[in-house]
Amino acid sequence: MRNHFAKHQLPKTCRLWLTAALLLAAGSTQAQQAPRASLIIRNGRVLDGSGNSWFRGDVAVHQGRIVAVGRLPANFSADTVIDAKGLVVAPGFIDVHTHIEDDELRQPTADNFIYDGVTTVITGNCGSSRPDLGRYFQVLDSAKLAVNVASLIGHGDVRKAVLGRAKRQATEPELQQMEQLVARAMQAGAMGLSTGLIYIPGTYTRTPELIRLARVAGQYRGLYATHMRNEGDSVLQAIQEALLIGREASLPVQISHLKIGGQQNWGRAPQALALIEQARQAGQEVTIDQYPYTASSTSLSTIIPDDVQADGRDSLRARLQRPAVRAAVEAAMVRRLRQRGLKHYDYAVVASFPPQPSYQGLSIAEVNQRLGRKHKAAAEAATILDLVLQHDAGMVFHGMSEQDVQQIMRYPFNMVASDASVRVWQEGAPHPRGYGSNARVLGRYVRELRVISLEEAVRRMTSLPAQTFGLADRGLLRPGMAADIVVFDPATVQDRSTFEQPHQYSTGMQYVLVNGGLTVVQGKHLGTRAGQVLYGPGKH
Repeated sequence: MRNHFAKHQLPKTCRLWLTAALLLAAGSTQAQQAPRASLIIRNGRVLDGSGNSWFRGDVAVHQGRIVAVGRLPANFSADTVIDAKGLVVAPGFIDVHTHIEDDELRQPTADNFIYDGVTTVITGNCGSSRPDLGRYFQVLDSAKLAVNVASLIGHGDVRKAVLGRAKRQATEPELQQMEQLVARAMQAGAMGLSTGLIYIPGTYTRTPELIRLARVAGQYRGLYATHMRNEGDSVLQAIQEALLIGREASLPVQISHLKIGGQQNWGRAPQALALIEQARQAGQEVTIDQYPYTASSTSLSTIIPDDVQADGRDSLRARLQRPAVRAAVEAAMVRRLRQRGLKHYDYAVVASFPPQPSYQGLSIAEVNQRLGRKHKAAAEAATILDLVLQHDAGMVFHGMSEQDVQQIMRYPFNMVASDASVRVWQEGAPHPRGYGSNARVLGRYVRELRVISLEEAVRRMTSLPAQTFGLADRGLLRPGMAADIVVFDPATVQDRSTFEQPHQYSTGMQYVLVNGGLTVVQGKHLGTRAGQVLYGPGKH
């Protein structure tokens, strides 16, 4: 059963909670001996994560748990006392859409997330996860990261395990194999099933297969998180497909990084949100997440037509060696560019390209010119194919409007997400969202533009993600909850990462606790690694 957090205002007389466990730990009754905790945060503006307005108060922590919240008596002592005067005290932020696989062991301190106030990440998104989540969780347990980690099971990797990258529909025995893989992942503790329907092999998958596999996740009380089939011209149809899968499989739907891509589609955010709200009004559980930027980031190969990429890189290479096929592919790419109302691929910027790191930070148009080729869309399309045949570059795509970003941000069932990995310092030219998504919302969209309130922003980063993903002991400042806590300055919190200079940590997070472990003190990461693996409700 999902944990639903009520939004209500408690009377002042009820703002002090003391747990029996704390009093027992003190060795006597409150009258006989003053209560004690391992750490107390005093004098802060407490935003408990529910969406309620802040109140002046204290938070006590003992053995990794919150044990008291409110105006604590002066004789309530602790080994460590933090004076939070002028600062906001909130639950640790939960990033519901990340891709930490491959980088978490290289940078276990997860500095980019910690400095952005994130204490829990959910990975395995967009259909891409570790196929054997049981084994993956064991690795994470041994590694000890600075953040808590939960994971979805990726449909793309499940399908590859059975069908590879084949462009065909699964047979009944193959569907049953995939169902077994999803069930095994849910029993290992997956939060649900994720899809990436613009990626191979997700793009080859029809709706009935997705319903079959989502139904398995729902049987273990998981959700369906989707990078939809389209986020541009056919975004409304893609939303309808996601909602259909949720209804038919009887599980909640989480729409990943909702956006309106392509200049020709700008202004369609109200239509997209109306579909989602209609579903909610009809009783369907559906939520969304968003990163607060007008650029997306994914692989360069997404520009290439799906059909030519079937069956893997060797098949792609063989097809493109045929002049007629290559010419047809380049022509299709240019037509798609023209549909966006663009003349060049200057909206596509290289984030990472190991064969030639000097390309990082350059647009495809600039790479094309560096290669001495004509400043024509057809030549740029040829350059894209040449790059992909060497290595599938990571890209930043500038293609959204600020108006749509703000419209989507105002939607109350929208969570903040980075869609990022653990950033390795000074590696590549990545999208700044991996460094500053939460701080950007708090600084730019709350403090400067007042798109949403501070209370609402914190709710979107804490209790709403916890409720959506069933993290019953996270997301609120209440006794008994895990002591994931951030203390930040609302007047100075700010993202620093930019597209031009991405490797800059957010500022303003003065203290961060993960499971009670002090991880940031006075704005400095101590290197503490107190994160835990968080399991879904189907864990056996």
